[in-house]
Amino acid sequence: MSKRKICVVVTARPSYSRIKTALKAIQAHPKLELQLVVAASALLGRYGNAINYIEEDGFKIDEKVFIVLEGENKTSMAKTTGLGVMELANTFYNLKPDAVITIADRFETIATSIAASYQNIPLIHIQGGEVTGNIDEKVRHANTKLADIHFVASEDAKTRVLKMGEDENYVFNTGCPSIDIAFKVNKNRSLNFDPIEKYGGVGNKIDWKEGYIVVMQHPVTTEYKESRENVYKTLKAVHELGLPTFWFWPNVDSGADGTSKGIRSYREEHQPDNIHFFKNMKPEDFLRLLCNSKCLVGNSSVGIRECAFLGVPVVNIGTRQHGRQRGENVIDVPYDEIAIKEGVLNRLEMQNKITQNNIYGSGKSGEKMADILANIELRFHKTIMY
Repeated sequence: MSKRKICVVVTARPSYSRIKTALKAIQAHPKLELQLVVAASALLGRYGNAINYIEEDGFKIDEKVFIVLEGENKTSMAKTTGLGVMELANTFYNLKPDAVITIADRFETIATSIAASYQNIPLIHIQGGEVTGNIDEKVRHANTKLADIHFVASEDAKTRVLKMGEDENYVFNTGCPSIDIAFKVNKNRSLNFDPIEKYGGVGNKIDWKEGYIVVMQHPVTTEYKESRENVYKTLKAVHELGLPTFWFWPNVDSGADGTSKGIRSYREEHQPDNIHFFKNMKPEDFLRLLCNSKCLVGNSSVGIRECAFLGVPVVNIGTRQHGRQRGENVIDVPYDEIAIKEGVLNRLEMQNKITQNNIYGSGKSGEKMADILANIELRFHKTIMY
């Protein structure tokens, strides 16, 4: 019996950490064949060159799809998605997968869903049923309605997907594969590398060994005009706190150009001596850095997911994660310098008082996904396909 060909499309650096253990499990499963497509910002150096880490981890890439248009605004997002539909349609036509996996809610993931669905290829959506505070929520729910099989990350998400009318026989709470990586890191939480020596980055060589915070702030697509102003407020608050800080570059979204320019402008004007900037890290190294930090500041979903599992305090800024289920590790603050500073000080007091939470999985998600994919009847809508 021939192996089922499962095509996974990775479009950005966070998408890779969200799917890495599932890729390994699919690759290792005797009944499955992994087809890996890397596309969009995952191919671009200015957003961290995620493809380098994918190749270093030993994955064979079947296709590279370049689709990102310059501009980092609403129009370039729409055009990038359109290009994605055209290019991925050709990719799927050539690879002839038995099923396609699209991940979460980034704007370009809808291109994967359309290109697969319009060619009658069964679509699996990972991390449906969650809510956020921007355009990503619309994309996530659209992916859900185009998908035939659903791997959700929590019971709350599963309930929401079922309320959207999806077949309960094809909705599975597998947890999030990124928690698998956190589970492994949690077994030995020691920071076994020097972040600056290993990854370089830019900025002062800060004295981080006595304690540090991590910042990751992305633009909010529905508030893209305020991206520069918003990141400036966070930069000023973190600079004034004076704590050694590792700051990570934003994702490619509408407003990313404003966020990036805000960081560069502040860095040139104020030369903050307590902040060191990185583009990217391997998922394992990033989580190890997080679980040894005093807290995470910003608006990344890693604060909601992995940090809950690891028990890392989080200051969540603004609306980007609005509505998403969270643990006691998170405190929410607005884009306000005083509120951000007070939030950080609050989390520092709670550093050793926060318990770990497995809302988004317990460490076996990738294996669960592979086993289901190997044994379930793949379907396109109500038609069984073999």
